[in-house]
Amino acid sequence: MTNSRPWIPYLLILPSVAFLALLFVVPLVQTIWLAVSDNGAPSLANAERMVTDINFTRSVKNTFLLTIAVVPVQIAIALAMGTMVAKVGRGRETILWIWTIPLGISDLAAGLVWLSILQNTGYLNSLLFGLGIISRQASWLSYQTPVALFIAIAVAEIWRGTAIVMVIIVAGLNQVPKEFKEAAEIFGAGPWTRFWRITLPLIRPALQSALILRTVLAFEVFAVVYALGGRNFPVLVGEAYNWQNQNQNYSVAAAYAVLIMIISLAATLIYLKALKVDPERLP
Repeated sequence: MTNSRPWIPYLLILPSVAFLALLFVVPLVQTIWLAVSDNGAPSLANAERMVTDINFTRSVKNTFLLTIAVVPVQIAIALAMGTMVAKVGRGRETILWIWTIPLGISDLAAGLVWLSILQNTGYLNSLLFGLGIISRQASWLSYQTPVALFIAIAVAEIWRGTAIVMVIIVAGLNQVPKEFKEAAEIFGAGPWTRFWRITLPLIRPALQSALILRTVLAFEVFAVVYALGGRNFPVLVGEAYNWQNQNQNYSVAAAYAVLIMIISLAATLIYLKALKVDPERLP
């Protein structure tokens, strides 16, 4: 019956294909063309204007440094949190609910929360001053203290984005057969050995997904940076935003968008290659 109507599966997926084409493929093609054209003709003028922008080098450096600083810490914290949750019996759902609260907060709202903590008249300075640790307000978010500003943004991003990594890792940990751990324990393997030799290899697909997701999102960071640092800490998405909304130059903004896409795709391919998953070795 199915063989007599081979077109039915294609008919069923047609709405999804049309939806993706309308809301993803068409805008993508338009953005790429906008980036590589000038007055309707192919041109690299927008790319040249992008790379000669005064903030281009700083935005690339800041974006990569932030990604390098944030993603490994998020993975490490999420692994620790996920392992802890996996060992908890009673109250596990409550712990997960509390730890995933940042997922329910928008990026900009998260940035404003940390702004209220770290600004000159914020809660952190008030606490430190009340304890007698500082004698005057400390500037955590000033252009005069770039290291403190970088650390503040990194901490805010780690707090905001670790929850989604933990959810992915917890899902991966739930797929690890208990028999493997029990067998390793019988043969005398300690907790650290069981984690490195059994748990970590078996959750590689989850780690791969978490790394790809968080790295791509780290390259697209904007709202938290904008709330805490503004123009004092330029990043790639922030420059695209400024070229589109302040300079009213959609072509250069599109060039930034294409660059971010290329970097994200390159990072994804690297992760897929470095963390290649062999389905035959999975339980």
